[in-house]
Amino acid sequence: MKKSVAFVTGLALVAFGALSGRTIRAASSGDCSQVPTQSQLKEALTTARGVANGGFNLDMWGSIVNRDGIVCAVAFTGSDRGSEWPGSRVISAQKANTANSFSLPGLALSTANLWAAVQPGGSLFGLQESNPVDTGAAYKGPSTNFGLPNDPMVGSKIGGVNVFGGGLALYNSSGTLVGAVGVSGDTSCADHNIAWRTRHNLNMDFVPAGVGAMKDNINYQGLVSVPSLANDFSHPICKIAGVDGVSAISAALPPPQ
Repeated sequence: MKKSVAFVTGLALVAFGALSGRTIRAASSGDCSQVPTQSQLKEALTTARGVANGGFNLDMWGSIVNRDGIVCAVAFTGSDRGSEWPGSRVISAQKANTANSFSLPGLALSTANLWAAVQPGGSLFGLQESNPVDTGAAYKGPSTNFGLPNDPMVGSKIGGVNVFGGGLALYNSSGTLVGAVGVSGDTSCADHNIAWRTRHNLNMDFVPAGVGAMKDNINYQGLVSVPSLANDFSHPICKIAGVDGVSAISAALPPPQ
């Protein structure tokens, strides 16, 4: 019965379109044609990971979602799915979902831009508790396909909000927002740097505007307790043994196009 109703509704839409002189097409939320493929993601991510990015120099997970939040691709950089932190697979998809969910055609917000604003007293406090991950989509099997073209997350809406570095919106050469990429597997600052290089390698960094001097790049200006545009969208420096080995790298990333 439901199929019949859907069929009749479809005919009605077509008829209305014909009468009004317009063509009506149902939106395909699973359409991944506007975002990079799994092989393109894997190549771009592997190349990005091979450059000095700070952190612990670990292997990475990467995910891409389309504008509707559907996971389109998942990849890893190591020799197998055990070469990276297993938990970072879902985090990478969560970061992609976050960057897509809170970026607009005219304003990009990276996950790194959200850190300060969600702290207690911040203007977006509580955001990280919204839009939870769909655990059914995140953890369904088989695990042997994780990070491959047929990763079980592909085709599902992952959901989730992540508020530290590693997620970036994807803007094509026309400046159109088509989805986002998420990267996880090292410190959050290194994740951001690798995601940034990955997006650049994919030629998807035609970013219109952001909240920082370099659009949606991470910035280490301060904390939310000192109100300002830069501070409200800042991120802590990821230090190893008390040493800052990352901020200079982030500042020298290739500028968005």
